[in-house]
Amino acid sequence: MNADIFAHMGISARVAEELRTAAHAARMGHTGSAMTHAWLFTGPPGSGRSVAAVAFAAALECTGEIVGCGVCEHCQKVQKNAHTDVVHVIPRELSISVESMRDDVVGPAARMPTVGRWRIVILDDADRLTESAANALLKTVEEPPAHTVIMLCAPSTDPQDIIPTLLSRSRHVYVPQPSIEEVAEILMRGGIDQDVARLAAAASGHHIGRARHLATDKATQERRSAILNLAELIFHGDQAFQAVSDLIKNAKTYAIEGLAAENEREIEKLRMSLGMGARGKGAQKALEGSASQIKELEKLQKKRETRAIRDVLDMQLVDLMGLYRDALMLSTGVNLHPIHPDMQGLAHDLVKVGPEGLLACIDAVQLCRAAFPQNVRPEAAMDAMVGRIRIACKVR
Repeated sequence: MNADIFAHMGISARVAEELRTAAHAARMGHTGSAMTHAWLFTGPPGSGRSVAAVAFAAALECTGEIVGCGVCEHCQKVQKNAHTDVVHVIPRELSISVESMRDDVVGPAARMPTVGRWRIVILDDADRLTESAANALLKTVEEPPAHTVIMLCAPSTDPQDIIPTLLSRSRHVYVPQPSIEEVAEILMRGGIDQDVARLAAAASGHHIGRARHLATDKATQERRSAILNLAELIFHGDQAFQAVSDLIKNAKTYAIEGLAAENEREIEKLRMSLGMGARGKGAQKALEGSASQIKELEKLQKKRETRAIRDVLDMQLVDLMGLYRDALMLSTGVNLHPIHPDMQGLAHDLVKVGPEGLLACIDAVQLCRAAFPQNVRPEAAMDAMVGRIRIACKVR
């Protein structure tokens, strides 16, 4: 088999074959069972569903001799998110509003391609669509322009993740979660050491993007160590509550600093478009009402910040849950590959809590994760989690 874009991006053989066939049909001008204008990619977090969509977009725009060659100018630009005809929308707010849908998806989808064969819009996290946003998208999916391909990415086909009307009008592709070996292989192809790659693949729960981040980013490694150490601090009086305070503080700092440059660029761009800084009566009149637009942008940026903080904390809680799962497997004698192979010493120490207590610890973490979308303050949610875990571990 040729080392095309699908092999290069680590797409499973079954999914690659389906998408390769569709891209070939599109190049030949065949529409029907192989190629369609609306696609839904589903799979668990980290399965690479959006990666598969990007690889498919590259294959559709490809001009190489082999469809999806991975080396032509179009394939390269799609991979780098620099292709003018491929719009990749990655929502960062808590939900996708109807306004965002019209501006970021419906509008771009209606435009003609400029340099490529297709106008392609990829929408990550389609499960965040509000009902009105989903209905706004539905018309485009029902009657797509001849030159447009819409690709939606969501966790599953459950009605809570994607409305049935969108599902029924889309070609469904399930992207399975890769194995530890497959994730490690993808990382090693990027120059990451084998042992580091295998640890990151396991500790990330087979999540390709997270594994790459964990293997290469020191701050991510430090956050993982901090949350896993919380399981030990549970047995040391009030230290666990202080650790939670530090975890939240660090998560906020990381999220805010990560968004600061982009937020500043957006504010400056808006100021320029409003003519702020100009002089004269005409300029002054043009500025009337501009404060409300800036306030709206700041409100949007605040929503992104909230989402980013929750995402950082949620990833850490998944790590903590994995440690209690490892201890539970040891406690019950189940032979499964550990999620945190480098923390087996601590997992063995936690066996003393017993299966029932470890299950209660896992439930406590899950309850904390479920509280975030309900707008419970992180401090309150995580303090309550520590309290529940202390009870489960019979800490007095």
